[in-house]
Amino acid sequence: MGTVKAWVADNYTGTMGSMHNSMQVAYVVFSFCAAFLLGGIKAMVVGPVAAALMILGNVGVILVLFPAHVWWTIYSVIKTDRINAGLKLALAIALPVLFGLWLGLGIFGSALVALGYGFSTPWISTFEAFRQESESDKFIHGIVDGTWGTIKGSCTVVRDFADMCFHSYPAYLEEFRQCSDDRQPHSIRLLDVPSCILVGVLGLAVDIPLYTVIALIKSPYMLFKGWQRLLHDLISREGPFLETLCVPIAGLAILFWPLVVVGSVLLAVVSSIFVGLYGAVIVYQEKSFRRGVSYVVTMVAEFDEYTNDWLYLREGTILPKPSYRKRKASDSAEFSVRPSASVRGGDYPSTSSEAPAMLVPTLVPARSVREAIQEVKMVQIWANMMKSCEMRGRDLLNLNVITAVDLTEWLRTSDSGNETINLGITSYSMLCNVLQSIKAGSAGLLLDNGVEVDQQNRPQDLLLDWFFHPVLVLKDQIQALKMTEQDLRFLEKLTLFVGNSARAQAWDNGAETPQDPVRTAQIQAISRRMIGIVRSMSKFPTYRRRYRHVVKLLLAYSVEREGSIGSSVSGQSVSYEITHLEV
Repeated sequence: MGTVKAWVADNYTGTMGSMHNSMQVAYVVFSFCAAFLLGGIKAMVVGPVAAALMILGNVGVILVLFPAHVWWTIYSVIKTDRINAGLKLALAIALPVLFGLWLGLGIFGSALVALGYGFSTPWISTFEAFRQESESDKFIHGIVDGTWGTIKGSCTVVRDFADMCFHSYPAYLEEFRQCSDDRQPHSIRLLDVPSCILVGVLGLAVDIPLYTVIALIKSPYMLFKGWQRLLHDLISREGPFLETLCVPIAGLAILFWPLVVVGSVLLAVVSSIFVGLYGAVIVYQEKSFRRGVSYVVTMVAEFDEYTNDWLYLREGTILPKPSYRKRKASDSAEFSVRPSASVRGGDYPSTSSEAPAMLVPTLVPARSVREAIQEVKMVQIWANMMKSCEMRGRDLLNLNVITAVDLTEWLRTSDSGNETINLGITSYSMLCNVLQSIKAGSAGLLLDNGVEVDQQNRPQDLLLDWFFHPVLVLKDQIQALKMTEQDLRFLEKLTLFVGNSARAQAWDNGAETPQDPVRTAQIQAISRRMIGIVRSMSKFPTYRRRYRHVVKLLLAYSVEREGSIGSSVSGQSVSYEITHLEV
């Protein structure tokens, strides 16, 4: 009797488990179909509006600023002392080609990105909404998410692109015009200029069609290999398919994989333009026309070999690979399909003389959702950085170190010359985070919200590679100097006021200038490096928009602290600035 009862219980348990699995599969299928249909409807309604706004905005910025870009570039090439007359002549011949590429690729890329963003964002947002816990939240978010947010996002992209074209590019040109006394100018023999031009033209004529042919021939392999990888993850419940709630989103990746293949082909074609033009740089570096031609031939073979390895096809290549360097930096292939700094480690030496890297999406097994969640996101670091700037700015306002007049002048014109607002607040905030990390004994950087960012959980982002490791180096240098409290206050002054000695002396924060001139020079060097890092960050596309919002919040706080929202500062009303705070 007991055996019968156990058999019945086992069958009942197995039946209920099978029913539960079947219901779970049915729910996932239903969620996917519902999200797919609803997302498609939203994409058809919102996509054209968002894409039109982005295309008109970005293309308008390119066309309106194109004469200014031409003038700024030509003026910078003429005025700079970093290059000699031979290089100026070579650039003068190459500039029309570069301007044409900027117009063509800029307009084409803007249209492509706008269509992809406008139509895919509502779709993806709908699938994201189905990850909500309650059914009511799923329904509401499934309808609302990806509608107005997509339209606002397209306007934000246009604004960031305009900031990059109108502010960041002139800043780069200004740095290019400035030449320090200890830096030798780059030079080229006039006899090498025709060779550079000829190899550049040859690179375009050879690499563009051959890269296109190779990419088109191997695109079917990429399509089926990608589907094979995604289906394997789906069947084995790995990578993005590990969590049940993420299965609909991962299923969308299977449907959109052909678009990724098309994008990779287009990316290969666009990359071939710059790879081919880089042949002129090889002639300049190697002082050899023959090596420039060898580079053009080798790049085709390297691209074929790399795509073979990436798609798990035959090893190597049947195309010729002549050497184009006098000596190799290593025994590995010279083609710069190399790991990023985040993978190879921050102290990996960079070689600027290598060919430009090819960008291709990976087909390796994806990480699980849990592993991705544990990684600190770039948006978290940006948000924390701006929040930290706001907090430090409020402290400085309370101490009357900065005033509402400074903030108002900077908002009216960012080129007002007030480097304390332009760079000082952010540099001071970053220095405070570094000192906070040192006191806490952190191996990385300790953010104000208590999150520690180190080499293990840092975002795998190219933008972060440019300043994360230098900040850690500065942190180690500050620790090695064993600064006193007075030294740290002195460093804070130098960092905040960016060389404005009059304002630095007016702030009594307990700082004392070190008696040892060597130690003073070391502290000044750390301050300059910190400001240099922030100066580079200020050229990032989203930095200006976010930082202007922080300055407006600080201005609002200053007026509120003084007790009257409509009060005037130095006889000028700031109410206009307050009413135009960004959300």
